[in-house]
Amino acid sequence: MIRKLKSGEFRLYSRKKNPSTGKRRNLGTFSSKEKAEQHERPVQYFKRH
Repeated sequence: MIRKLKSGEFRLYSRKKNPSTGKRRNLGTFSSKEKAEQHERPVQYFKRH
């Protein structure tokens, strides 16, 4: 899940909320949406392998 921050950067969040905090995990901050989308692929891969 990618969200745009007020600073203009894009942050990758986990899809599920953390049950103890109720928030999503920060999986990295990137300068462009393309870079965030590129990083999302290996994150999803390693979650399952």
